[in-house]
Amino acid sequence: MNYRISKNVMLELFVFLFFSLIIIGCQNKNVSEEPATNNSKATSNYTNTATNNTNNSSLELAPDFVLTDTQGNKVKLSDYRGKVVILDFWATWCPPCRRGIPDLIDLKKTYKDRLAIIGISLDTDSKNDVIPFMKQYGINYKVVYGDNDVVQKYGNIQAIPTSFIIDQKGNIVTSFVGLQRIETYKSYLNNLINKS
Repeated sequence: MNYRISKNVMLELFVFLFFSLIIIGCQNKNVSEEPATNNSKATSNYTNTATNNTNNSSLELAPDFVLTDTQGNKVKLSDYRGKVVILDFWATWCPPCRRGIPDLIDLKKTYKDRLAIIGISLDTDSKNDVIPFMKQYGINYKVVYGDNDVVQKYGNIQAIPTSFIIDQKGNIVTSFVGLQRIETYKSYLNNLINKS
């Protein structure tokens, strides 16, 4: 019986630590939970955590996945070969994620069919909030429901937002942990899109 109690306590501790890490990584007290306008950007809201793979010989192929979108359709990353892709791991309850969504919307408007954005929602307990959230924010790109498998494939996501820019061949060009300026995305996107 003591073994069973210890096992349950360990499981509860693991779950608590997992969600604590996600919440801690997502927190930023300077970020508003309301949709941002282009004129309301404050420099203290952004992070500089990026991993660059600009040397073409060291590019890593993005792990493929099949996830369900908010319409119930299966979405496979490899179906987007030939386009530049932004993968954005996020959640409705994450203030920095909310702060970055208007920039992703603007990027989709700017680059149109030359760019695919896939928002990977990590809302587990708040899955029912995703579609109303998308409508409230006017999200104009594909949103899928993430799972533990995709989190593991992409380096065991520790904080959100975390995003990856993937080139037309399916290679990860760079990744970001934390909120990024739209200009940072544009510098990579312009380089990749103008190459093709």
